[in-house]
Amino acid sequence: MPALIFDCDGVLADTEQYGHLPAFNQTFADFGVPVQWSVEEYAEKVKIGGGKERMRSILTPSLAQTLGLQDDDAVNSAVLSWHRRKTEVYKALVESGIMPARPGVARIARAAHDAGWTLAVASTSAEPAVRAVLAHTVGDDLAAHFSVFAGDVVPAKKPAPDIYLFALKELGAAQPDVIVVEDSANGLRAAVKAGLRTVVTVSGFTREEDFTGAALVVSSLGDPGREQAEVLADPYGVHPSGTVTLATLRELLVLPAMSHETETP
Repeated sequence: MPALIFDCDGVLADTEQYGHLPAFNQTFADFGVPVQWSVEEYAEKVKIGGGKERMRSILTPSLAQTLGLQDDDAVNSAVLSWHRRKTEVYKALVESGIMPARPGVARIARAAHDAGWTLAVASTSAEPAVRAVLAHTVGDDLAAHFSVFAGDVVPAKKPAPDIYLFALKELGAAQPDVIVVEDSANGLRAAVKAGLRTVVTVSGFTREEDFTGAALVVSSLGDPGREQAEVLADPYGVHPSGTVTLATLRELLVLPAMSHETETP
């Protein structure tokens, strides 16, 4: 049975700039941490997989001392508290509806479900946040048919392949039957290292990244009569016209693999 696995942030919805960034900054303010990331600064932070890891990146020895975090236990406890609060703020932002779902996601997920495909999300974000975005994007009824693999379910975050290898095992899916939708170079590398064919839908923070190894790179999945998918790289020559469809994904799955896709972890 074919399987379609989505990343969350930047793939299901435009979450980074309008969700995660303000949630991080609100959390820092709530805890008296003298840090406020600009959009430009956050564009660098998104290259770090995992919210707790991004938060930890601010903790220079000087700042840790200023905040009274004297040892590793204190740092770990603080980061966990910050991240719990950040997840609460982020979920509230998702539920407010300010982050638009990305074009084509609900359409292609519904088509895949109706065709009997397995659906999943594999993300380094916290599971409650991922489930909130998923429900916001595809609706509660369709979201109930997704498996969600998120947060700390694996120790190594993307670009390590662990989250995808874990998803394969849990789904009982074979690599040749799985296609992934990602938006970042880190996510692409994780999927390719797991042996999975990957479509990239670039986001505002990732458009200029290196997507060598992707089976298809587009501006979005596109929606008929609305936003059209701009093709940025099409190494297999599937030529989607305005929208990426389930037929496009089927074609990508049955075409012979290229040499770079044989890479293993």
